Amino acid sequence: MQQTELTAKDFASDQEVRWCPGCGDYAILKTIQKTLPALGRRRERQVFISGIGCSSRFPYYMNTYGFHTIHGRAPAIATGVKLANPELDVWVVTGDGDGFSIGGNHMMHLLRRNVDLQVLVFNNEIYGLTKGQYSPTSRLGTRSPSSPRGSIDPPLSPCAIALGAGGSFVARSIDTHAAHLSSVVRAGHSHKGAAFMEILQNCPIYNDGVFESVKNRSTAPDFRLEVEHGKPLVFGSNRDKAIRLDRSSLSLEVVPADSGDVLVHDEGNQVLAQLLAAMGGPGFPIAIGVLYRSEQPSFDASFASRKGHSLPGNLAALLRSGNTWIVD
Repeated sequence: MQQTELTAKDFASDQEVRWCPGCGDYAILKTIQKTLPALGRRRERQVFISGIGCSSRFPYYMNTYGFHTIHGRAPAIATGVKLANPELDVWVVTGDGDGFSIGGNHMMHLLRRNVDLQVLVFNNEIYGLTKGQYSPTSRLGTRSPSSPRGSIDPPLSPCAIALGAGGSFVARSIDTHAAHLSSVVRAGHSHKGAAFMEILQNCPIYNDGVFESVKNRSTAPDFRLEVEHGKPLVFGSNRDKAIRLDRSSLSLEVVPADSGDVLVHDEGNQVLAQLLAAMGGPGFPIAIGVLYRSEQPSFDASFASRKGHSLPGNLAALLRSGNTWIVD
């Protein structure tokens, strides 16, 4: 039981925070530090695990347990930590490159297994730490040191990949939208299973302003759709636009808000979540909020239920029995 009420300062380490000036990671760090006290969990029950990249400095700045691991392998190590100590709150902090390039395989299996932990994906659509190469989420035409004429790779959608892998909780938020991000993190923490949260994050050095339309207060209402369970998918500066399903093409379309058949958000509708995750581009907003949530058995709970049901045998005796083993 919590003995004393914790504050954001209790979750801030004594390490100097070192990201580029203006980096969205600062805003995410502050939001997480402010949100953790509201979860009512001791610092000793929190562990942050990262891979490689700018976001992977995160564990150093949290006054909790943490591991700074190797490129793309944070989901695998986090799975081991959760299985070894199910009482811990395990947080995976990764980026679009770390999580979906070299780490894509590990991310996929963490999600399909539904391990009870939280995944924070800092998506700035670029490799920041290694000086601006395009990443799996970079848009077509992105100019970088590795693509001076513009990237020709079609980008992937982290949320769409998470849904395709069988993720039971998939959400999206924005680095500087603190109240929204905090609500998404709290929802993810309360979910029993793998909670996948994509955070649109600005890199002021190598990909500045890539999300400006959904972050700027003057333009955001027309380019951002905040979904909420049970409420119509309406957006716009005057709340005059809405999302409807074009039944002939089975695709989404933007219509006036007073049109008929405006879609109502249902967190349990995986097909709708897939459509919302992929939505974007000219004429369409980017959906943020909890896109999908489904209660499913978690991998760690299933794993724990099998403890004590091992097959007969003595592993120690087997290992000391000699250089050759006979398998019957």
